[in-house]
Amino acid sequence: MDYSQFVKGFDIPDGSVPAKLSFEDIEIRAITRADLSEDVRGINASLDIIRRTRGGNWPTEAVTEEFNYVDLVWHECEFRDMGSFAYCIWDANGRYLGCCYLYPMGRRTKLTEELLEHDVDVSWWVTPDAYEKGYYEKLYRALKQWMPELPFKQPYYSNKQIPEA
Repeated sequence: MDYSQFVKGFDIPDGSVPAKLSFEDIEIRAITRADLSEDVRGINASLDIIRRTRGGNWPTEAVTEEFNYVDLVWHECEFRDMGSFAYCIWDANGRYLGCCYLYPMGRRTKLTEELLEHDVDVSWWVTPDAYEKGYYEKLYRALKQWMPELPFKQPYYSNKQIPEA
């Protein structure tokens, strides 16, 4: 069956998704164009690890600042309009660690009957250095910790590599 008819945006109240969240030594902040340089460096250093852990069809190649600027502005507008929520991940020392994303179901992962019960598609990636230091797993724990603070009840963690509980 084709479930594409069920793909829709979020129906949540304005202001119900925080622009910043913290857990242990991790902080996520809504991504903005001000993150351009760090984001470009992070993506380009992480192409292989993104494919291995997050999966999906992005990125297909290294990104340029021009390309990524448009992407970051798009993420800003989506956050403002509550269409999706993209965050940069930082450690307590202000070091860029990667990104995480909250998308409507069906936008990143093709919907199936089993996925219809979920209300948000959660994915993330970290830089190779952050991965080596355990931040991939730590961010997964943080995302699970933050869900009660967010207006979503049934998250689906769509990464190709899901850490053990």
